[in-house]
Amino acid sequence: MFRAENLKFSYGKKEILKGISFEINSSDIVSILGPNGCGKTTLLKIMLGFLKPTEGKIYFDNKEIHKIKPKELFQKVAYIPQIHDGAFGYLVKDVVLMGRMPYKTLFSNYNKYDKEITLKALDTLGILELKDEIYTTLSGGQRQLVLIARAITQQADIFIMDEPVNGLDFGNQYKLLNKIKELSKKDLTFIKTSHYPDHVFFVSNEALFLDRGKILEKGDPNLIIREENIKRVYNIESKITTVYNRKVCLAM
Repeated sequence: MFRAENLKFSYGKKEILKGISFEINSSDIVSILGPNGCGKTTLLKIMLGFLKPTEGKIYFDNKEIHKIKPKELFQKVAYIPQIHDGAFGYLVKDVVLMGRMPYKTLFSNYNKYDKEITLKALDTLGILELKDEIYTTLSGGQRQLVLIARAITQQADIFIMDEPVNGLDFGNQYKLLNKIKELSKKDLTFIKTSHYPDHVFFVSNEALFLDRGKILEKGDPNLIIREENIKRVYNIESKITTVYNRKVCLAM
């Protein structure tokens, strides 16, 4: 799916990514870990074609990202940003319907099929009853589910999510993570950034550890999220242990 070759990126003279290479396969749940400013969000923007690397190349389905037409890319890849307030009070069903835009021409209207997909996406996420609610009045957890529903209406296979649990309370964090696990069983791929090792253990089968613009390690979270790596990346002592058959990372 995605393949990066020696990616480098700078904002002016500030070097953010310093030559990283990796591959991401289909049906994976991949978490990108690292401290603030290490390049997580920048990497996502490069993968989406929003930014062009200073050096190196990023491929999707063996094509260079910048050579793929946005409309073609976003029929396969959906972007779910961090929770935002939104500028306008759209109804939930209208926000979700916007996911059909990659299939529309400039002056075409949404049709019956688009609206059916919209309602099905809302039902899949268990939020059909919110369809006539105003998006900006919803809780953070509900908004994030609405954005996922919008991505589902794109009929995309890959979901790129920037800190999806940011701003959610404890319960909604795990409701969202469980929904990601459930959807991944339908051959969907999730690539997300995270600040929480516990969440990575809980939901991901692959992790990519960024440290100072480089990949420290990539692989099974159970193998690469280790106390020495936590110390190196976050400069904090930790204890990784197992509670009720689940790995957790405790700050010391």
